[in-house]
Amino acid sequence: MWARWWQSDGFWLFRRSPAAILAALVAVLILGGALLAPWLAPSNPYDLRTFDLMDGLLPPLWQGGDARFLLGTDDQGRDMVSAILYGARLSLLIGFSAMAIASVLGVSLGVAAGYWGGRFDAVVMRIADVQLALPAILTALLIDGIARGLLPRELHDDLRIPVLILAIALSLWVNFARTARASTFVERRKDYVEAAIIMGQHPLRIMARHILPNILGPLLVIMTVDLAAAILLEATLSFLGIGLPADSPSLGTLIRIGMQFLLSGEWWILWIPTLFLVALVVSINLIGDFLREVFNPRLR
Repeated sequence: MWARWWQSDGFWLFRRSPAAILAALVAVLILGGALLAPWLAPSNPYDLRTFDLMDGLLPPLWQGGDARFLLGTDDQGRDMVSAILYGARLSLLIGFSAMAIASVLGVSLGVAAGYWGGRFDAVVMRIADVQLALPAILTALLIDGIARGLLPRELHDDLRIPVLILAIALSLWVNFARTARASTFVERRKDYVEAAIIMGQHPLRIMARHILPNILGPLLVIMTVDLAAAILLEATLSFLGIGLPADSPSLGTLIRIGMQFLLSGEWWILWIPTLFLVALVVSINLIGDFLREVFNPRLR
């Protein structure tokens, strides 16, 4: 298996693409740091007992800061390295969860619409067209507001992360649905699908075992693009104060906190999380561009 993977066209292109190699390296480092945050972070940013107000607003080490805090501290004395690692962990958790829900919902509706067509296809695509007319951030805000209105007040804080994940997922499913529908239309007319229909296989079996594996290429590209979009949506909502609270240091929350110190000279509180978020999103998008080139030979 490894020999086949090593000799594949995709890995051959990867070895000859410096941008893809650099993006993959950055993404793996960030993902590894986020997964290993409890062991790599110098302190736990969720534990108030580890904070010391006397350590507040210390600059990064290269600007004469304390050796204990490589990237400095915020106004509460929270270590920025720890906050960023845990923030990336939370942002990636929300991004992957939202992307997974959006992909399952969108691909299911798209494949079914492309296979059956008719009224079901018309209804799904009209809903998708209406949602495409709205920016994703407005859709997420609308869903988040509806959820807050329906849920009891005592559950708001406990269900804030699941509600945020659901709001982001329901704002991103359209890309999966439209791509899956278009690809299914093409595969539906091919001989192997017609043969499966003649053999009397159930439509769900045909869609799951025959059509879906053959349309995964473009869907993988959409997954990477929507993962970056989900992370940005979470950061935007948290920056606006609608996503996660200040005691849950996602990357968006850290940027919102840093904005308060933009003009006071403590630049690191804002710019370090911002640059970290930019590096994460750009690396994911570059990986998506590489996958698009792999699965579409006409782009090579």
